[in-house]
Amino acid sequence: MTFIAVTSSLIAAFPGLDSLFSTQGVMVLLLAAYAVAMWMFLTSAPKVYTMMVSDLELAKQLYEGMLNLPAAEVPLHYYYNYEQSLGTAGIDPLYLSPSMGRSTAVQQRNNQDGLWYQLKKNTQLHVISGASLGDKNRQRHVCFDRDCLEQVLLRVQTRNLKYKIRQERPLNFLVKDYDGNIIEMAEVSS
Repeated sequence: MTFIAVTSSLIAAFPGLDSLFSTQGVMVLLLAAYAVAMWMFLTSAPKVYTMMVSDLELAKQLYEGMLNLPAAEVPLHYYYNYEQSLGTAGIDPLYLSPSMGRSTAVQQRNNQDGLWYQLKKNTQLHVISGASLGDKNRQRHVCFDRDCLEQVLLRVQTRNLKYKIRQERPLNFLVKDYDGNIIEMAEVSS
């Protein structure tokens, strides 16, 4: 009975508390807490640059071998399949027919996920296939974000790799790998 007496005396002292602890008040508090949690989640997510390449294996040799970029974990916000709205999501293994093996589904999903590298502390590079070959069947790496290409160029320069800047705006440069392949890095201007 003392709890009821204390609660009623608090409500009498602060008349706004009764509406705060009503059903509507609790729902508003829960929505506000959810909004703060989502804001914290989204602001802590790493910046992700996407690079389209014409050959994923050659790209792996370049980014891991020559540029020595460390592999990165797939960011948590990519697990929520927001790319499904773009029509690029993989096949969910739960919806596959029994005749199609699980290992095939995992291989298909991994091929579509691409490669993930850490560019800076809170910046990642997502390398996916899909770019066409360039002039003289040259391997191409295409990006819509200039900052991404500038960071890759900086990495090329710090590794003392052979490169040639062909154009400043939009940024376009060539890199020669250890096997003598010439890779074109191109910014797609929007």
